[in-house]
Amino acid sequence: MTLKDPSEIDTMTDLRAQIDALDAKLIRLLALRQRHIDRAAEIKPAAGLPARIDERVESVVAKVTAHAEAEGFEPQTAAAMWRLMIEAMIAREERAMSKRTS
Repeated sequence: MTLKDPSEIDTMTDLRAQIDALDAKLIRLLALRQRHIDRAAEIKPAAGLPARIDERVESVVAKVTAHAEAEGFEPQTAAAMWRLMIEAMIAREERAMSKRTS
């Protein structure tokens, strides 16, 4: 589906279809991001790194907030969404890393 600018969409049906398509694209990207996190859980133990690296968390949130602001997305919302996702991914890493050491 070729995405249109929202101003070019005249009906709720078409608008909802495009939102659904965007959601599907976001999920594909988030799944790819998750696979990167899974790989990090494989690499970190050999590098002597923990799942949680607070400096990295803050760096990621700062970058996302800046990108959000540049793209016209509410920075506070982006930061909150990313913090929630990061916490879930750290928990995922910790589970994976603990299985490797058991």
